[in-house]
Amino acid sequence: METVKIFLASSSELIDDRKEFEIFLNRKNKEYIKAGIFLELVLWEDFVDAMSTTRLQDEYNKAIADCDVFVSLFHTKVGKYTEEEFVKALETFKANGKPLIYTYFKDAAISMSKITPEILSLLNFKQRLSDLGHFFTVYADITDLKFKFSEQLIKILPKLTGVSQNAIEKVSEPTIQKTNTATITGNRNINIQDATGSITIG
Repeated sequence: METVKIFLASSSELIDDRKEFEIFLNRKNKEYIKAGIFLELVLWEDFVDAMSTTRLQDEYNKAIADCDVFVSLFHTKVGKYTEEEFVKALETFKANGKPLIYTYFKDAAISMSKITPEILSLLNFKQRLSDLGHFFTVYADITDLKFKFSEQLIKILPKLTGVSQNAIEKVSEPTIQKTNTATITGNRNINIQDATGSITIG
């Protein structure tokens, strides 16, 4: 059985999306286990403070370095620790070629009363990504996020596991949602992701 470790990072404001993403991967495992692949989702909720003799965030960072894929979700802000996790993932990718990095920004209506100065952290982070040559994907809701990441799984799993593209497509459920084509590219071999197909690694 080939295990693919996926680290999910986000602020607490997206707790519902985190829960739905976990359910989504559990359901995908029912498909991929037929091809000999297990998707292991790594969440900070799974860590126990008492088990760490150092700063708990250091434990998260170690887990990131051991993962194959790093997924980060953002909406109205970028938390200090989420940004630290992204930096760790980026450093590890540059050194080892993994984890593959995916950044998703939720494009949903925001009540004016919920806009705080923390939104500046979001704008600054987006600029930082631009300076790095790393481009992000926008998602409308959890259904859109699941669709887009599902499409990426079909493309990257053969490269991460050695299981053939044909075998993965054979066990994958048909895509039930269509979205507009949105190609997202990057440089410096950081990450190339898109909504409809190809991904280049290395």
